[in-house]
Amino acid sequence: MSEAERLTYETAVQDFRRARKQAAMAQLVARFTGRSDELLAYHEVSNHIKSAPIVEAGVQEIPLKAIVGSVGRYKDFTREFLPKKDSNEERWARVRASVSEMRGWPPIEVYQIGEVYFVKDGNHRVSVARQLGVDTITAYVTRLDANITLQADDDPDEIICKVRYAEFLEETGLDQLRPDADLLMTFCGHYRVLLDQIEAYRQRAGQEHQAALTWAEAVAGWYDQVYLPTIELVQEQGILRHFPQRTEADMYFLLWERREELEQALGWHIDTETAVSDLVDETEAPSLVRRIGRRLRKALVPAELRDGPQPGWWRKQRLSLRRHDQLFANILVGIPGENDDWRALEQALIVAQKEDGRLHGLHVVEDTSGLPGTDMATLEQTPTGQRICAMFQKRRAEADVPGELALVAGELVDTFVRRAAWNDLVVVKRSQDDAHLTERFKQFVQHCSRPILAVPGSVSPLDRALLAYDGSAKADEALFVATYIAARWQAALTVVTVETDYTSSEALDKARDYLTRYDVTAEYVLRQKPIAEAVMETAVSHQSNLLIMGGFGFRPVLHLMLGSTVDHVLTHFKQPILICR
Repeated sequence: MSEAERLTYETAVQDFRRARKQAAMAQLVARFTGRSDELLAYHEVSNHIKSAPIVEAGVQEIPLKAIVGSVGRYKDFTREFLPKKDSNEERWARVRASVSEMRGWPPIEVYQIGEVYFVKDGNHRVSVARQLGVDTITAYVTRLDANITLQADDDPDEIICKVRYAEFLEETGLDQLRPDADLLMTFCGHYRVLLDQIEAYRQRAGQEHQAALTWAEAVAGWYDQVYLPTIELVQEQGILRHFPQRTEADMYFLLWERREELEQALGWHIDTETAVSDLVDETEAPSLVRRIGRRLRKALVPAELRDGPQPGWWRKQRLSLRRHDQLFANILVGIPGENDDWRALEQALIVAQKEDGRLHGLHVVEDTSGLPGTDMATLEQTPTGQRICAMFQKRRAEADVPGELALVAGELVDTFVRRAAWNDLVVVKRSQDDAHLTERFKQFVQHCSRPILAVPGSVSPLDRALLAYDGSAKADEALFVATYIAARWQAALTVVTVETDYTSSEALDKARDYLTRYDVTAEYVLRQKPIAEAVMETAVSHQSNLLIMGGFGFRPVLHLMLGSTVDHVLTHFKQPILICR
């Protein structure tokens, strides 16, 4: 080696070492930011492309920035083709020195997929050229004509996702069956979940129609009847604005995953609308300060003094999920333990039949002393658990109503309040043995976020409803539910308004205008106070077997001092009472 060659080589070595330092810094930044700085492995991409025609495209000038991967050296360089290993020093320096000595380079060899390239031979030449700031390089190009669009500015994960999406499309033919479909995901390792869902849909639909579906029929049916309705809910709720880096298909997968988690945690079937509602609640959760404040209030303020949910919140949530024709799709019903009083279940079954709904039975075990464990599987194996499980399944099957039963250890009121959030209606038995309502039931009515159907006496066909209406916010919710029940269940409806210092006859006119707007026929009764007696006398005279009313009319502190019409009616009325929020 001449002196000039030696000096040129030493300069090239210094260039290599500077490039190595840049590579180390780039790797450090990548770890902090979470963005990949890796070259793509050609086989990770090509293995997902089936039957792509291979075209020898000859010698071309290709943009260096469009080279995103390598066939065999993808671990030796960063995405910018900076050298990652000291062992590359000699070879890299010789390539760099050859440029200074004007010896030139032979063309590199690359594979082309879409608009990006993978180096088959010439990785060091690409690395040196990038360091020198060259824009293009001469290459022998072998092109794979795959039905996929890869671009030079795609990051590595995005390229892999596009490739796996292309594989999904090839396996399903969805792009041919539904040309407007776009199921590109950033969770690109989960296309197998979608394929499994399609196969499950194929088997389920085949059993329902007693005829085997072709794969193409299953793909189209799954897309039309499972995927698209979920995406429509996502669009209507505006969930994507909370996840700007995610696609609609990502949100479909997140909802499916969330529903699986909820079903495992609750022991119940969870429908898509409920999973969407849960995700909306999570993404629109209050700020950290407000959450801390809420926890402090819960810790410091006694349960009987805490405010419940805002009136109308439940209705707003239900209507936003397009449940105009099925208000009570999911029904939570309390299941007894030691006694054989199954009135609540029988009443819930009647509601479920009217609504084509699903029952979520709940039995809460408060005293777990002497039990070997408190998980649901253990509770089901106790003598009480076995008995109520058998009875629940027997009566549910006889009524031809779908549903599940969960056995849970915990505090009764808190457990029911929390689980009510996954349902549309709560059906519970209300004992009338005592002259006064128990404090726990008052707390439940105060804090439950869903309408409550209290069953104090015999089971009712629920075909003659009486609405107690005073024009308040909670009464407006009762008016909404009464309108639905009269229209959907074809129940006869009577509306009673009791004139007081706070309620005038105008409230009855307001109810009449609302019902007329929805073509609901009703009888209207104006009475004088006392309220409870007037309501119950009207119920008797009109042979009402369902009373619909708002919840406690006062805030908790005032309720303790003044009492409530709801208290009195719940204590003395012998028919089911629907308490609305």
